[in-house]
Amino acid sequence: MTSASSPSAGPRLLGPAEVRSLAAELDLRPTKQRGQNFVIDANTVRRIVRESAVTADDVVVEVGPGLGSLTLALLEVARRVVAIEVDEVLAARLPQTIAAYAPEQQERFEVVLGDAMRIDAVPGPPPTALVANLPYNVSVPVLLHMLTLLPSLERGLVMVQAEVADRLAAAPGSKVYGVPSVKAAWFADVRRAGSIGRNVFWPAPNVDSGLVAWTRREPPATTATRQEVFAVVDAAFAHRRKVLRGALRGLAGSAEAATAALAHAGVDPLARGESLTITDFVRIAEGLAAQGPALEARA
Repeated sequence: MTSASSPSAGPRLLGPAEVRSLAAELDLRPTKQRGQNFVIDANTVRRIVRESAVTADDVVVEVGPGLGSLTLALLEVARRVVAIEVDEVLAARLPQTIAAYAPEQQERFEVVLGDAMRIDAVPGPPPTALVANLPYNVSVPVLLHMLTLLPSLERGLVMVQAEVADRLAAAPGSKVYGVPSVKAAWFADVRRAGSIGRNVFWPAPNVDSGLVAWTRREPPATTATRQEVFAVVDAAFAHRRKVLRGALRGLAGSAEAATAALAHAGVDPLARGESLTITDFVRIAEGLAAQGPALEARA
């Protein structure tokens, strides 16, 4: 049944019948390759928008709008929504859905056909918020790319696989703390913002989902570049449980150079990456740069 409101109150939202009808019209068979699991519950998309703290002042970028379930809920609140969709059929159909379900909001909506991991610009005013149901298989690289590409983003809320949500929000010392945790911390303060069950999706995924909220903050003050810091992070976690002196040997050129860089940073060479904060990784990158040639830049 449609979760409807009067036309003057805002968009109607998609329910199970509407999602299946749209899918049938498009002869759509959701693919695992693109992580297509469509939200069919109006209460869930309203909850996501509420948790995101989006207001009427916000320009929202949405990644992977699919059939438009979350898009319509965002248009109830936001000043403008730009949706990035990689699927040509879905991108072509979305404006019609907005026109039918949110006719008074369609001027505040724009769809961009493209891969969110590869786009280099978003049209219109700089986005202030990112709200998305991210495809499970590319959620971390998409999030990091959007944070890098759009410094205007102040905050966001993304729905990802529960395990990924735990990693993104993990603190140093946690069993699931790793590369996503550290790289996300470069850009923002990140927290777990709730759980989402499987029955609100069609088709239902084999795993639970989690909400991750973040608030932008300035990266640590440093003479190192983000690429240099991220190179250290990648090396530190390339072989989990390996002590830093050994893990950073390839990057530094030798175990001795790695040890000297760690001493410069005030970090125990026998520590492991799982115990370090983003600030620790920054100091190590500075220490490596001080040992000789700059790190090879890699994101």
